[in-house]
Amino acid sequence: MKIAVTGGTGFVGRHLARALAAAGHDVVLVARGVDRRDDTIRMSTRVTFFGADLSDPGGLSEVFAGCDAVAHCAGINREIGAQTYQSVHIQGTANVLKGARSAGVRRFLLFSFLRARPKCGSPYHETKWAAEELVRQAGMDYTILKAGMIYGRGDHMLDHLSHSLFTLPLFATVGFREQPIRPVAVEDVVDILLAALVEGRLSCRTVFVLGPETLLLSEAVRRVATALDRKVWIVPAPVWFHFAMSRLFESVMQIPLVATAQVRMLSEGFIQPAPWAEPLPTDLLPKRRLTVDQIRLGLPDSGAFRLQDLRCAHRITRFHFGARH
Repeated sequence: MKIAVTGGTGFVGRHLARALAAAGHDVVLVARGVDRRDDTIRMSTRVTFFGADLSDPGGLSEVFAGCDAVAHCAGINREIGAQTYQSVHIQGTANVLKGARSAGVRRFLLFSFLRARPKCGSPYHETKWAAEELVRQAGMDYTILKAGMIYGRGDHMLDHLSHSLFTLPLFATVGFREQPIRPVAVEDVVDILLAALVEGRLSCRTVFVLGPETLLLSEAVRRVATALDRKVWIVPAPVWFHFAMSRLFESVMQIPLVATAQVRMLSEGFIQPAPWAEPLPTDLLPKRRLTVDQIRLGLPDSGAFRLQDLRCAHRITRFHFGARH
């Protein structure tokens, strides 16, 4: 098969692309830019990369030509300039759908969020829901996967937790009363995506995916610390503190330690979909638990946050370069 993956250089997109290529499928990788944490996916065998955004349905139609399916994994968790929730989640999805239909693509998969829903006061949640509605009404053979917290090599959770524990071995709970989570391994998520895209399962269904174990984020942090052989001190903190810190992180970090939308997610918990979605068939239910060994498989290179993690780093680099010359 020939399958296109939007957001193909992002976390889930590149894991999916590698699995598809390893299974002998041709992969069309579509991304606006490159995730610098791992850009080797662009040079992988059976993978063709197209540096394109989601604003041109005609161009997307050309990119999707000959594809049997499109996996729409592109999304953002904070707004930067023209990259808004409206432009990426809603208009971007509309353009991808239009391009896919024009190219004669038969199967469409949307990667959504567990608690995406309307009229909840969160632009992230509401625009993800609007994208789901566009897909359900498009008249295509579709699958919508509403996923909770996903972890694995190149993710946000393990990557940032690891660097933060090397920088400052302190973790503040999201709320004095933490909400539970059910983290799911990216390998399990990819197995579900392959079943939908390649085997044609989950046709015209909206399903949710959660990990096999319920725990608190502070418990997950302790396991990450164990995997790193580091100590960590857990301190309670109100949700408003994290909202304030998220705005600071968004203003100074290239990839924020936590974004405002993510604080909202953590304050609600990750144990059930909203407003509703179907459970997965038994054979597709995730089985990998958040064990120390599983965590170690997904950890980045050890080390604290660096100057390059700051949004101003390129300005500082230019300043020093100019001073020397």
